[in-house]
Amino acid sequence: MQKFISFIIKKIIGFYINLLSYIYPVKATKLAYKFFSEPRVGRLFKDKLPTILKEAEAGIITHKNAIYQTYTWPGNDKKVLLVHGWESNTARWELLLPYLRKSGSTVIAIDAPAHGLSSGNEFNIPKYAEVINAVAQQVKPNYLIGHSLGGATAIYYQSHYQTSIEKIVILGAPSDLKVIVTNYLAMLSLNSRVSALMDNHFIKNFKFKTEEFAGSLFASKIKIKGLLAHDKEDTIVSFKEAKKIADAWPGVEFVQTKGLGHSLHDDALYRKIYSFLFNEKFA
Repeated sequence: MQKFISFIIKKIIGFYINLLSYIYPVKATKLAYKFFSEPRVGRLFKDKLPTILKEAEAGIITHKNAIYQTYTWPGNDKKVLLVHGWESNTARWELLLPYLRKSGSTVIAIDAPAHGLSSGNEFNIPKYAEVINAVAQQVKPNYLIGHSLGGATAIYYQSHYQTSIEKIVILGAPSDLKVIVTNYLAMLSLNSRVSALMDNHFIKNFKFKTEEFAGSLFASKIKIKGLLAHDKEDTIVSFKEAKKIADAWPGVEFVQTKGLGHSLHDDALYRKIYSFLFNEKFA
């Protein structure tokens, strides 16, 4: 019943935006982009934080008049920076953290824009990359790990910024913005007029065409070592997206799993990540 109600709501929203595209195209564009960029879940409350986050040293970073939440699990001079994905928050790293902390490294994580305890209502990759860069300028991480759209942002970040990163791990990341937008349009049954309005919005506000914004293109510019993992049965991000990135990234180690889904929580995979980052077996 809940799925049916959700389906009906999406169709009503889509119908309304389609109608607006003929009458008030500017309003239609704003509304279409709002639903595309504003996460519906992933927020946290300070008085109801998961235990794993209560155990960390909480901090904040201010960037362009917005506040972003960070968490640090102290260790040695080697630092790992974690960036989560869409409609998630730092707590998603709970199962990986014990593996990383076993190395003795300092682990830092960020709540993305409009997620966790961070401020804002809009999430997009360029903005997220700016936040990652602001944090990286302060903490100078050696390693970067990103999941889903956090992984896509990590690839974008590594290709666009001067960085201290030595190795990067990407988990379940999409490649092409065009694919994401197309899936969004289909989900709400938005028409070709709205599609054109969305394309124009990206050109006007971000200075790129959707077909030009691709993880495979960004990955081709990355020179450091990378480990890319994706599940063949991922129902959230198609395995084809990972293949595009792997084919474009020189020297990346491509780990193909089966049965782990989009979350990619797995002991064997986490041991592999540990070995990749720290050049030793997890014991």
